Amino acid sequence: MPTAKTSTKTPRTQTPKIEPTLAAAIEADLDALELGSAAWAHVTVAQRARLLTALHSTVSAVAEEWADTASASKGLDAEHPLRGEEWLAGPYATLISLDAYRASLEAIAAGRSPLQGVKTDAAPGGRLRAHVFPLGAVDGMLLSGYTGEIWFEPGVTADQARRAAGLGQLTPTEPGGIGLVLGAGNVTSIPVLDVLYELIVHNRVTILKVNPTQDALVSVYERAFAPLVEPGFLRIVKGAGDVGAALTVNPRIAHVHITGAAPTFDAIVWGTGAEAARRRKAGDPKLTKPITAELGGVSPIIVVPGEWSKADLRFHAEHIATMRLHNSGHNCIAGQVVIVSSDWDQRGAFLSELRAAYERAPERPVWYPRSDQKLEAAASAYPSADWNQAHTRAIVEVSDADASALETTEYFAPVLGVVSLPGNGQEFLDAAVAHANDRLVGTLGANVLIDPETQSALGDGFERALADLRYGAIAVNAWTAFVFLTPTLTWGAFPGATTAEVQSGIGIVHNALLADRVERSIARGPFRPFPRSVSAVVGKGTFSVLPKPPWFVTSRTGAAVSEGFTRFRIDGNWARLTATLMQAFRA
Repeated sequence: MPTAKTSTKTPRTQTPKIEPTLAAAIEADLDALELGSAAWAHVTVAQRARLLTALHSTVSAVAEEWADTASASKGLDAEHPLRGEEWLAGPYATLISLDAYRASLEAIAAGRSPLQGVKTDAAPGGRLRAHVFPLGAVDGMLLSGYTGEIWFEPGVTADQARRAAGLGQLTPTEPGGIGLVLGAGNVTSIPVLDVLYELIVHNRVTILKVNPTQDALVSVYERAFAPLVEPGFLRIVKGAGDVGAALTVNPRIAHVHITGAAPTFDAIVWGTGAEAARRRKAGDPKLTKPITAELGGVSPIIVVPGEWSKADLRFHAEHIATMRLHNSGHNCIAGQVVIVSSDWDQRGAFLSELRAAYERAPERPVWYPRSDQKLEAAASAYPSADWNQAHTRAIVEVSDADASALETTEYFAPVLGVVSLPGNGQEFLDAAVAHANDRLVGTLGANVLIDPETQSALGDGFERALADLRYGAIAVNAWTAFVFLTPTLTWGAFPGATTAEVQSGIGIVHNALLADRVERSIARGPFRPFPRSVSAVVGKGTFSVLPKPPWFVTSRTGAAVSEGFTRFRIDGNWARLTATLMQAFRA
């Protein structure tokens, strides 16, 4: 008799078990979503635009409660100066996204491309660039001096980009089934913006499983998104990891999207421990349905040496402190490694200002789960780090040889590293770009700070260096969080990751212009705020009427201005906005 062959396939794991009552409720939600998926295919593009108008009203109605609930969940009391973060990163981000998506749907319904009228030109490497921010006077005023552009994959022409813009809304009657969104736990707009992307870009209705850190907001979400919940386009569930695990393998789920960390992604796709090792070796993933993800990484802040004034040093020291300390460092896009030139004669003065700005930022709780373990890991790896008195934030200056832990661990907590490389000008910039690409984990976002005189001297070499950065979001004299916040830009890792080597994730979100084949998004800001930006009128640089931005952790009026900007997006009250702008000048 022939010998029986031994299967090389890893045995399928059983579907995770959850509490029966909860399991029944989830199945009922999936029943409603199946009906909703069929119904969505019959909603015209014009009707979808009107649905977003209704969502703007329902989000507006709960905006204050949203910001208050989020602030309280993070330990920020009613008088805390950083409560403005929760206005901007919650209802504000959601409202401007709804407006931007609605404009695109209205264009498509009228037979126009969402990219019609958008300026395009050439970027390095045979790429097309579209200038997508600002597209209106209000954005140009509120965020004066800031611009945003999307770079398409090499070879895409302007005609191809305009014809392809629209994505799922070009085929609105083709349903995308039911998607699962595993919501982020750190920023309150992320879960709902992911839901909107699934619905509009892929015609996919969604079951949103919120992270337990967001449980207090579920009631707010349900009322804010009632126009999606009522017809069966959205269901929201709570629960621990077992609920998410059960949903990922539920056969009624067609697609999974997660915002989180690479280890969580790997556990979903490959399993854990010995099971994961066997599956990877056999090329037999546990999850066989499509999955997209945004997973963070270690973000560089490249400081190009130049001749900076004392005010420049202080402003960008506060800028970097914001990149690390915003949301107490619990951001996938938080700046973590500052790359400076060891040959810069202002290096010492800059680092002195950076330490002072880091210390000057308001104290706040380090609230995200297991952050204490991350801080302990940093302290163990770098015993000579400079800590604040409460031992809740650290600056680590290391040599190139000692930077491994700093460059390969996303601390997701207030740990900021400084690495020095030799050189000046193009030599330094090229070395810093190569260092970021090759040594730092992840491809989500990179920041570059450069004075206008040095940038002008580098000429085309500066743009070529940007093209060489392998990151999905790049910010020049800005923070990549600006890319996240701007709905007409795309948000996601640099293309090329796979489920086997996921890096910072697969796919993009946001992308309110519904552009196809986008490689990266770039934001640019003013090197000097108002009134020092006036020098740009007669010299080099970018003019801005914006003083210290309200998202800076050192802004004295950030909370009031962030709330005021959000209220303007709600009601368009110009008189009240004038008062808000006056507060901005006292930042």
